[in-house]
Amino acid sequence: MRLFVQLSYDGSPFCGWQSQPNVPSVQDEMERALSIALGESVTVVGAGRTDTGVNARHFIAHFDVSAWPQEETERLLRKLNAILPPAIVAEAFYRVADNAHARFDAISRTYRYYIHLAKDPFAHHSCRCWYQLDVEAMNRAAAPLLGRHDFSSFEKTGGANKTDICTVTEARWEALDATHLVFTITADRFLRNMVRATVGTLLEVGRGRRAPEWVAEVLEARNRSEAGQSVIGEALFLEDIRYPYPLQAL
Repeated sequence: MRLFVQLSYDGSPFCGWQSQPNVPSVQDEMERALSIALGESVTVVGAGRTDTGVNARHFIAHFDVSAWPQEETERLLRKLNAILPPAIVAEAFYRVADNAHARFDAISRTYRYYIHLAKDPFAHHSCRCWYQLDVEAMNRAAAPLLGRHDFSSFEKTGGANKTDICTVTEARWEALDATHLVFTITADRFLRNMVRATVGTLLEVGRGRRAPEWVAEVLEARNRSEAGQSVIGEALFLEDIRYPYPLQAL
């Protein structure tokens, strides 16, 4: 039987979601903990491949088990969370069809990137900007990103994607208060490093080094060297993942 598991994690201790030789990953920790909690070897497939340091408030992965334990789901969650390291928390299990896929079935993903403009002792997951930003100009610059486009200019070079086409349905900046900003972007899929490169490009506009119209030119160029530098991963959060079918928690 196949299940989805919903989890959140602080990406700081990990080299991303995906299992890699000789480095810590969220996937490795989930497979280890689930195998212990369920008493059988478990392989986990995630909804995406967050990079080193990137966080998730709402992440979905799927796995298969021969049978679901008779114990209550809440008790199993407590058991699983006791095994998982402090940086990862499992929040819910969902029974899904045997062919459901956490990654390929997802129809949208939402990321948020956090920025602070003044010294903040609590901003451990936010990017410090040392200059003032024009939020209105950054939103004008983000408008051409909406819709279906080739996002090659915002992809880390060397990717092996079959296509660089993504459909973006939301891309906006907002001020949380006088010194804190957040950028929210939603799309059907994301390329590697796409959000961080997009934020770095928009910041060039926000600090007045480029005109808002420049971002549309970068998009059309389909050349990573035309865009701005990527920003740090620690300030990036995967906030939501949507599926074309309802998820009913066990």
